[in-house]
Amino acid sequence: MDTNKRTYYRAVFISDVHLGYKDCKAQYLLDFLNSIQCNRLYLVGDIVDLWSMKRRFFWHPSHYHVLEALKAKADEGTRVIYVPGNHDETFRRYDKDTLMGVEVHRQFVHTTDDGKRFLILHGDDFDSATRYNRLIRVAGDAAYDFLLFLNRWHNRFRRLFGGNYWSLASWIKARVHKAQAAITAFENAAIHEAKRQGYDGIVCGHIHQPQMRVSDGIVYCNDGDWIENCTALVENEHGRMELLHWSDTQHVVATNTLAEVNSKAA
Repeated sequence: MDTNKRTYYRAVFISDVHLGYKDCKAQYLLDFLNSIQCNRLYLVGDIVDLWSMKRRFFWHPSHYHVLEALKAKADEGTRVIYVPGNHDETFRRYDKDTLMGVEVHRQFVHTTDDGKRFLILHGDDFDSATRYNRLIRVAGDAAYDFLLFLNRWHNRFRRLFGGNYWSLASWIKARVHKAQAAITAFENAAIHEAKRQGYDGIVCGHIHQPQMRVSDGIVYCNDGDWIENCTALVENEHGRMELLHWSDTQHVVATNTLAEVNSKAA
């Protein structure tokens, strides 16, 4: 794609891609990556699913193309920062190293256009605070595999009748009380950690639940995943943080200028 036709963002955050897992929506992610250019690209963990590949090796050609696209971003001059998660924790041993043009960090701090500081980490650090974490474990848990099986076949039938991609898995989770309790506990733990360390906000992934909200003066951003939701978090050229959905259709899920955040937090 002509770089002049790409949408520019100051920063882009993606996580929970799970390359090497059969439910990875690699084609949607490729379309997204080919449609953008950015100063910084943050890979917020679980980019490659080493857990899944240990159980049963799977590697679709589109998964390799995603890796190629990420390397191409680095070659084009984008600063690519990789914060490994629990499914690719092997790469945590390379903290502060650079691999093929990609910086590896255990956690990182992103500073927005107007100086707000966001802590970036994957989020598995907060599992101990999530009482019902078994209900929302990422790819590999048997119950979650079954949920994605339903999601996969549901969308195959939707396509037969001309429908666009829609996450049945997310719809089900939103109606399970204990899963919602676990998600809320996770979000609160992340907000508490950002406040404890003196940051203005936090960006994480891990629970496959895209979200933007302000609590206790802290901006909580979860960039979602490319298993269920096909979402990315971006900071646009005007400093506005936006949560994007990108599948058969593209739209803004949530948006908030930092000025609006400040007014809400006041």
